[in-house]
Amino acid sequence: MIHNRSEREIDKIAESCQIVADTLIMLEPYVVEGACVSDLDRMAEDFIITRGARPAFKGYMGFPATLCVSIDDAVVHGIPGKDILKSGQIVGIDCGAELDGYYGDHAKSFAVGTIDSSKQKLIDVTRESLEKGIAQAIPGNYVGDIGNAVQTHAEANGFSVVRELVGHGIGTALHEEPQIPNYGKAKHGHLLSAGMCIAIEPMINFGTKDVFTGPDGWTILTKDGKPSAHFEHTIAITDNGPRILSVGTNG
Repeated sequence: MIHNRSEREIDKIAESCQIVADTLIMLEPYVVEGACVSDLDRMAEDFIITRGARPAFKGYMGFPATLCVSIDDAVVHGIPGKDILKSGQIVGIDCGAELDGYYGDHAKSFAVGTIDSSKQKLIDVTRESLEKGIAQAIPGNYVGDIGNAVQTHAEANGFSVVRELVGHGIGTALHEEPQIPNYGKAKHGHLLSAGMCIAIEPMINFGTKDVFTGPDGWTILTKDGKPSAHFEHTIAITDNGPRILSVGTNG
């Protein structure tokens, strides 16, 4: 079922999204060489709980942590463990929170120390792809317009788009309909309308689009071992254009 949320519901989703955005803002100074990934996860959990919310990922389908932390060739769903961050890595951090029955979801990719220019381009293009997808999230457009915008920008820059993992609707559940692929044909798929709340999340690979699931049963890795980047915003589709909900208290 696809929901068209009321203004009150959108504001509730925005409250959860703001907590998630503030969590990633809080973490950013600690995403540095020598940091232990499990420490970042603990900090995020404490922060979300302090804000009166619940970590949405922890326990979801058995996932054991608050954050998904995905390093270099890990695309998404990395379980935070005892890994120590090293200069030159790309680290994707995905976070969710639930407050008063409404969910927020947000992800960013960070550079650890100094990264090479090709990795920086991957981060920049992935972020730009998200922005181009969001710009298509207006009433009267289609889900395919979002995916087509993401895919066109990523591939024009020589990168590839993961097919197996997609964005999603969000509201009173973490994952709702419709699915929001990061590829597709313009003017195809579900018609977008005001009140829909969706998470758009490009997962862009440096090399092949092909991925596999690691031995922990969660981490998704690139088949060629080349790096990947991930950005995500939760947005509301409105008659005045897309409203990005996953922004911090400082905007």
